[in-house]
Amino acid sequence: MEQRVSLITLGVADVARARTFYESLGWRGQEVSGTVFFQAGGLALVLWGRDELARDGGIDDERAGGSGGSGGFGGVALAQNVRSPEEVDAVVAAAERAGATVTRPPETTFYGGYAGYFTDPDGHVWEIAHNPGFTLAEDGSLVLPDFGAL
Repeated sequence: MEQRVSLITLGVADVARARTFYESLGWRGQEVSGTVFFQAGGLALVLWGRDELARDGGIDDERAGGSGGSGGFGGVALAQNVRSPEEVDAVVAAAERAGATVTRPPETTFYGGYAGYFTDPDGHVWEIAHNPGFTLAEDGSLVLPDFGAL
């Protein structure tokens, strides 16, 4: 198996509401058969009805935490690295204005960076971070350092 992620699909209670939220952050989506696709660098973020995603994956959503909303923290956080602490503040503030719940306001991190967290209207956790040890290419793609050389 190649070490690559192509799509991240978020199961949402209301696809139209979720699309509006992400488009309020400046993302641009394309809807196909009730599913919204956003190009996100070299991968795609997909919004799909939570019940349909659970059914497609053969998962009993009631047992997994409940239909129609977040069943609690699922152990997954999405992250976007940005170029400066000021950009962290701006993204978290824009998310809050768009309807996100800020779960940890931006602050200095243990690794010398700066980050904050929010949840989208369906409870998906996002971290917005500036990590001075990570390089962002011009297209926004992340280039990990050689941790063995640090």
